[in-house]
Amino acid sequence: MQLARYSLPKICGRTFRFVGLHPVKTYLMRIRLLRFSVVLSLTATALTAAAVAPDVKSLAGAVDEHYNHLRSLQAEFTELYRGSGMERTESGTLWLKKPGKMRWEYRSPKDKLFVSNGKDAWFYVPEDRQARKTDAKKLEDIRSPLAFLLGKTKLEKELQGLSLASDVSPLLPGNVVLRGVPQALAERISEVLVEITPDHRIARIVIQEMDGAATEYRFGEMKEDVAIADARFQFKPPEGTETVEGGLGP
Repeated sequence: MQLARYSLPKICGRTFRFVGLHPVKTYLMRIRLLRFSVVLSLTATALTAAAVAPDVKSLAGAVDEHYNHLRSLQAEFTELYRGSGMERTESGTLWLKKPGKMRWEYRSPKDKLFVSNGKDAWFYVPEDRQARKTDAKKLEDIRSPLAFLLGKTKLEKELQGLSLASDVSPLLPGNVVLRGVPQALAERISEVLVEITPDHRIARIVIQEMDGAATEYRFGEMKEDVAIADARFQFKPPEGTETVEGGLGP
C-alpha cells in the first residue's frame, strides 16, 4: 500500500520531522507550530515598532533645548488657510528675535505685514491703507502658538496631552508629527500639530480651530542666530494710513 506523503513543516528555515506520529497527530502538531510562528512574528514586529517609536517627552525636550538657545531666526514661510468654504495660500519671510519680536512680511499674492516689537503689534495692508494696532500682551492672534519658535515656552507645558500623531503624514520622511491642545487658546483651537525634523527644528505647525478652519505654516531656508536690527520690528504707519485700535489678523 502506498502511503500518503506529507510535506515537512519549516519554521525559521529549519525542517521539523515527526517520527512515528500518526498523520492526524502530525497535522495537529503542524497547526500548533504554525500558530506559534505567527505569534512569534507578530510579537517581534510589535517590539520593533516600539523600539523605533520616538519618545515624545524626550523629543519635546530636545526641541525646547534647541529653540531656547536661539537668539534669532529667519525663515521663508508658506501659510495655507482652509475654512468657510475657501482656501488661501500666502508666502513671505519671517524674522524672529528674542524677547518677543516678530515680523511676518507677506509678498505673495499681495503685500501684507504683521510685526511686533514685544510691546505693540501691528497688522498692515498697503492696499487697504489701514493699520491695526494692539497691545502685544493682549494678542490673541492665530500666530500665538508660534511662540515655540521663540523658545518662550515648553511644548509639553503649552500643549496638553502632547502625543505622537501617527495618523498624520509628515512633509518629509524622517520627520515626526506631534499633536496637542493649547491651554491658552483651548476655547478657540481644538488641536495643534507640530512637525519636527531629525535635528529638532520645527518644519510645520498646523492650527485646527473649533469651527473647522485650519491654518498651516510651513518653514524653509531657516537661518539661526542671524543679526537682525531691532528697527526691523518697529512700525510707523505711512502718511495717509488709517489707524485702528483693536483686534488683529489677516
